[in-house]
Amino acid sequence: MTQFSNLPIFERARILVVGDTMLDRNWSGLAQRISPEAPVPVVNIEQQTATAGGAANVAMNIAALGGQVYLCGLIGDDDAGAVLRQIMREHAIGDALSVCALPTITKLRVLSQHQQLIRLDFESNRYAECAHLMAVPFNRALPEHDLVIFSDYGKGSLHNVSALIAQAKAAGKWVLVDPKGTDFQRYRGADIVTPNVAELTAVVGHFADEKTMIAKARACLIDAGISAFLITQSEKGMTYVTAQQHYHLPAQAREVFDVTGAGDTVIATLACALASGYDCESAMIFANAAASVVVGKLGTATLTPTELHHALAPRAAKARGLVDLSQLQEQLHYLKKQGKTVVMTNGCFDILHAGHVRYLEEAKALGDCLIVAINTDESVKRLKGADRPANTLASRAAVLAALHSVDWVISFAEDTPADLIAAINPDILVKGGDNRVDDIPGAQWVREHGGSVRVLSYVDGFSTTKTLQQFLSHHEKD
Repeated sequence: MTQFSNLPIFERARILVVGDTMLDRNWSGLAQRISPEAPVPVVNIEQQTATAGGAANVAMNIAALGGQVYLCGLIGDDDAGAVLRQIMREHAIGDALSVCALPTITKLRVLSQHQQLIRLDFESNRYAECAHLMAVPFNRALPEHDLVIFSDYGKGSLHNVSALIAQAKAAGKWVLVDPKGTDFQRYRGADIVTPNVAELTAVVGHFADEKTMIAKARACLIDAGISAFLITQSEKGMTYVTAQQHYHLPAQAREVFDVTGAGDTVIATLACALASGYDCESAMIFANAAASVVVGKLGTATLTPTELHHALAPRAAKARGLVDLSQLQEQLHYLKKQGKTVVMTNGCFDILHAGHVRYLEEAKALGDCLIVAINTDESVKRLKGADRPANTLASRAAVLAALHSVDWVISFAEDTPADLIAAINPDILVKGGDNRVDDIPGAQWVREHGGSVRVLSYVDGFSTTKTLQQFLSHHEKD
């Protein structure tokens, strides 16, 4: 299974989303009195918002995670359809939203103090009649994508989903399905279907425990010709089931504010990970962490790679170590696009002491993330003498990476990190002690490229050399 020491990078994921597109409208305000006309609250509307829903929300989640996404769906020739298309454009989502002679599916929620008072649905029961309109854009888009998501909300856009799945599999694509209804035979050939507990129960019947659930799910997927289920279980986490194996992942403890659209986030994150080359178990871990974030947001919501990375932090803290330059540059590219401040420092960090810890904490406080570049063992020997380093490169990196203040550790073999600093191009370069800024390797490059250089004071009373001398002195006495 892949380790999660780095920010997930999904920019190479090319995903086609096909399904029931919707517009979610939220009207919110204060409800402070009862109507004299009927025993219902009167809401003084103060704010109106419109967001993508259904398959369009899946596409939004993929785009927010950095993936390349294209959306096929149906909209009406109406204001809601125009708004939905504009939302897609604003988020750089390619789309083939076919216009049909039916209303755009719209869900209007009226809220007061974050409590939903009523939901009004604007839709038809005849979208299956228009499903053929999606065939041409689907055929055109399929060759350009690695993975296809079918987002089924039971509205009729996926009336021909069986044929579309067969076509996608014949083209060698991953196929994921967010299902609806009791006929899972429609999804024959899919790689992963993602029912929640209620959706699975509607198909396989009641189950009293997880063992029975797994047995029934396995029988169902074998019968339906589906490779795997990823069963989402709300506060219990999620369970991955195939014909041969299963494994369960507990939910990450978070305060649940709104579960609207959480299933969209799960399948979007799963797809981004799989299309980026992660294995199924790793993709499931990403999806589980993503769900823990979006349920803490109001309404249909998305998350960024940084939010996902933070949700994975407990795992990442155990796995962090040396990164290579290409890995680091990819992650920094995405962070800088988000306006994050990158701080960098360097040193041998042979025997880590309290002075180092405080120095690194101060450096991290200058920005959003901290890179520590450390000399290789050969480089340390040239600088410090044949009896150094006391600890190997791997050991020094492991200790540094375990610090909360350190985001990445990278090594350099040269006597100075000037070339590495130029390759990373940090926003802030930091050194400790009584260094003059002009004497710091890489300082000129950083300043010429719009960055700054800071010198932080070392903590008195701490020195690696003194620590080693004291250790050797005590050892000789023993």
